[in-house]
Amino acid sequence: MAIVTCQDLRLSFGVHPLLEQASMSLEPGERVGLIGRNGSGKSSLLRILAGLERPDSGEIRRQQGLRLAVVAQEPQLAGFDSVFDAVAEGVAQARALRARFEAPGPGDDLDALQTRIELLQGWNWEQRVQEALQRLGLDGAADVRALSGGQQKRVALAQALVANPDVLLLDEPTNHLDLEAIVWLEELLRGFRGSVLVISHDRAFIDAVVTRIIELDRGVLRSYPGNYAAFEQRKARELADEAVAQARADKLLAQEEEWIRRGVEARRTRSVGRVQRLQELRRQRAARREALGSVRLELDRGEASGRVVAELHGVHKAFGDVQVVRDLSAIVLRGDKVGILGPNGAGKTTLLKLLLGELAPDSGRVRQGTRLQVAYFDQMRAALDPDATLADTISPGSDWIDIGGARKHVSAYLGDFLFPPSRARAPVRSLSGGERNRLLLARLFARPANVVVLDEPTNDLDMDTIELLEQLLQEFAGTVFLVSHDRRFLDNVVTSTLAWEGPGSWREYEGGVEDWLAQRQRAAQAATQAATQAAMPPAPAAAVPAQGATGGAPPRRKLSYKEQRELEQLPARIEQLEQQQRGLAERLADPALYRDAPQDVASMRARFDALEAELDAALQRWQELDDAAA
Repeated sequence: MAIVTCQDLRLSFGVHPLLEQASMSLEPGERVGLIGRNGSGKSSLLRILAGLERPDSGEIRRQQGLRLAVVAQEPQLAGFDSVFDAVAEGVAQARALRARFEAPGPGDDLDALQTRIELLQGWNWEQRVQEALQRLGLDGAADVRALSGGQQKRVALAQALVANPDVLLLDEPTNHLDLEAIVWLEELLRGFRGSVLVISHDRAFIDAVVTRIIELDRGVLRSYPGNYAAFEQRKARELADEAVAQARADKLLAQEEEWIRRGVEARRTRSVGRVQRLQELRRQRAARREALGSVRLELDRGEASGRVVAELHGVHKAFGDVQVVRDLSAIVLRGDKVGILGPNGAGKTTLLKLLLGELAPDSGRVRQGTRLQVAYFDQMRAALDPDATLADTISPGSDWIDIGGARKHVSAYLGDFLFPPSRARAPVRSLSGGERNRLLLARLFARPANVVVLDEPTNDLDMDTIELLEQLLQEFAGTVFLVSHDRRFLDNVVTSTLAWEGPGSWREYEGGVEDWLAQRQRAAQAATQAATQAAMPPAPAAAVPAQGATGGAPPRRKLSYKEQRELEQLPARIEQLEQQQRGLAERLADPALYRDAPQDVASMRARFDALEAELDAALQRWQELDDAAA
């Protein structure tokens, strides 16, 4: 039985309604992902479900006594001095009831108060707050105002969880969280006993967490069982079928319009019915809401940079006692697409500034390439003036912009990023978070560049725009530095990864996040195996047979014919495996693969790992046979 149901919801803020006869239900224990374009009304629907906002019309039914908790996209923690106080706000009702019970006023019914406190588990609210702080790794005495964006998100989650809700409503919970925190949140939600409704554009996160997808598309809610990968396949078929149906309707309307222009015998019943059908076709066509357009991304590469973009030799950088970079040597060549991975506060921005020559190292040597034209995407949107208009942000003092060798009106260019001409003179402060990110991308791509630096570009972007940005970066012939915690985005774009492995320690890996995780796991297993072997007592020495009268060495084991043949064939086998592995590595490093055949990437990576295991086994066997034959 559904615990939350909404029927025929309608909500309007402009020409087109955000919700139009929208209906959905939420079952006990299920985890639902709510997806849709930026500005489609997802956050409004979340607030309606939580009872924080009312629709224009429609019906909402919630199970009696249902407890809901909301984690907003931008946590509102103003007014709290400490983390403990902020988290304790989640049990504010239980605290107030217990305070009334301990100091009753005139007319207070102690029996009724006691019953309500027990229902809310309010007698031990302090213990529940401490448990939530410990579970989320938070310091209760810390000052809320000094927390980073990721820490504030953790506080908001703790505030929601401490209330023991039956339904958890999350709006973009992975924004500002690092990779480790996102994995932690996935595990937390999978173990949550209640129901979850989450708005997110992180495809890997949704695939790992949800059991059902609900899409908000042109005011209507559609449900799809399974994860995001299953949704993509079914949605593609639906859009294709919709396009065919609309093309047929448009063809019929055109035929009827042509017929009526030729004149009508109005007295004939058949003609009257045909006119009525034409009027109905016109009404349906006017009421139709087309699928939203796509952002058209185009990046002016500018002139080619030198072959070497950045070269670091033994670089050290510290701020006081905090070591950010220690003994790092790396080289970045033209066309490389480098992902930078690390937790919040690890020093990713410092590493970027060292690579770009914006910051000098304490020791070591940094060499920048020649003819570098750098375009920088800042996750904090510091490049945007809230009082400037959209047009002035793109092309200050001019209505025209030169991009890719062509001249374009600034309104048309903004239209490529889904901003209608009527908003070209609107101030930046009127934009939502997703719209500001789109504007920042428009500003970034309006300038010629051969080095693109993107710091958390996917925050607040919808999935369609993220996928288009992936494609653009895959086709970009210049160099890309990408800081992101979106695993799918990184895997689809980067060819190598600089990963943080401890205070000041950075290491370069081939491939994206999945490759980094696989290589790190193999290294950890090898280290564990080596430590285990080192801890084992040495094997007892075998008794050495007495030498004969001739004084010769003890007899050696003679290889069998089969082992001798195996030893002779192993070098060729090892060389063959190495060639196959090199070929796969070259293909996996080619950005065209991720654009033209992304469905082959997973199988190729699995084959690469299998080849590595075969190669290790062959080398070990060759060593055993060679030692025996020595």
